Amino acid sequence: MLTIEWSATEGWQAPLIKPFGNMSLHPACSSLHYGVQPSLGVKKPGHALLYVILCQAGSYFNNEAEALSLWADPKYTRAWEGGTGDCKMGGNYGCSLLAQYEAVDYGCQQVLWLYGEDHQITEAGTMNIFLHWINEIGEEELATPPLDGIILPGVTRQSILELTRKWDEFQVTERYLTMSQLCSALKQQRVREMFGSGTACMICPIGHIVYQGENLHIPCQDKNTQLTSRIAKELTDIQYGRIHSDWTFLV
Repeated sequence: MLTIEWSATEGWQAPLIKPFGNMSLHPACSSLHYGVQPSLGVKKPGHALLYVILCQAGSYFNNEAEALSLWADPKYTRAWEGGTGDCKMGGNYGCSLLAQYEAVDYGCQQVLWLYGEDHQITEAGTMNIFLHWINEIGEEELATPPLDGIILPGVTRQSILELTRKWDEFQVTERYLTMSQLCSALKQQRVREMFGSGTACMICPIGHIVYQGENLHIPCQDKNTQLTSRIAKELTDIQYGRIHSDWTFLV
């Protein structure tokens, strides 16, 4: 691990690389994983320690894996206007654990976070969310909620937007999506697939959503849902240098 110490009197010190065994705080500590803590502070800190885990970047996508199940209930809010929902902060994750436990009680793996009276779709667990569908005016579209202050601007999210826009095969938009729009599209069989994106999972297909007492089935892993596997393959090919991309540079 790369460690850099900081103090109010001396500033940042020289970087050091140490094995895990010599660390005062183990990298598996829960407070370092998505920053799951909120902490009580009584004064401005005088010392800090920056940890950077040195490892080979990887990604995961298994097209045969069971799709994710989500529980959507507007009584819990992940983020709000003027808050920190668009920042990578520990407080955004620690306070979400209660809703996560309730999602498990409903037989779901993660929470689909809703916002506002119209039940806007925002994020799924700790992932950005995408909807591939035929929209209200009959166009094929890949849509994801806009960065309006309550959505985390994920790198994988941006990569998917740029990649699919380069294909120029369907509409790729950042716009508000509501549960009523999703439910209507499902009834009319206009939904092709829905998936989450993030650093750890890269692409995670969504199979069903529990919402207002209904179990909404989301199409996935059939002949009409090839987008998730296509995106995952192309992103992985770029990461490992199997295809040329202007996103990569020789160092």
